[in-house]
Amino acid sequence: MVNGLLGKKVGMTQLLENDGTVVPVTVIQAGPCVVVQKKTMQKDGYDAVQLGFVEFVKPKSVNKPMTGHFKKSNVAPVKFVREMVIQGEDGANPGDKVMVDIFKKNELVHVIGTSKGRGFAGLVKRHHFRGGRATHGSMFHRAAGSIGSSAYPSRVLKGMRMAGHLGNSRVTVRNLRVARIDQENNLLFVCGAVPGPAGAYIIVEKSGR
Repeated sequence: MVNGLLGKKVGMTQLLENDGTVVPVTVIQAGPCVVVQKKTMQKDGYDAVQLGFVEFVKPKSVNKPMTGHFKKSNVAPVKFVREMVIQGEDGANPGDKVMVDIFKKNELVHVIGTSKGRGFAGLVKRHHFRGGRATHGSMFHRAAGSIGSSAYPSRVLKGMRMAGHLGNSRVTVRNLRVARIDQENNLLFVCGAVPGPAGAYIIVEKSGR
């Protein structure tokens, strides 16, 4: 059984539970996905499948090596391709479709995506530094301050938190609850927020808990 799906973030909304509580959820277009390639222990050293997110792609936007790769499996070209772990002996074969019904309501999932890029940011925005006092002519408001000692080791240690590029990095949000599943429209409603803007590609995996 395939351990997860590829999808696209649609946006956020709210769901009204039976007891009257309002739950913020993220709507994910989870699939349909197609198996592009199957990895086996005998040939590749591990068991997995290569999934592709089914959507329209212009043939000219796919290079020749990937075109041959899709043609070998007799599947239509796709843009978003990732490998997914297989649980158990019942694995999918190239050309098989994997739908949103592999998930169940109230199941816990991990969502992997790329966070929004914020460009160059300072210490207060990037690392949530408090900064200096704003009054009495302190002249120290949002500056970095000391970054190391002068005598020993007389250098800046690796990993020192400084200003720099914020966002646009791989983020995994763990153990989000599946609030609702719409099999007709391949939609997955997950409690809470997931990384990335609307329209971003994401990976949804079973948590195993």
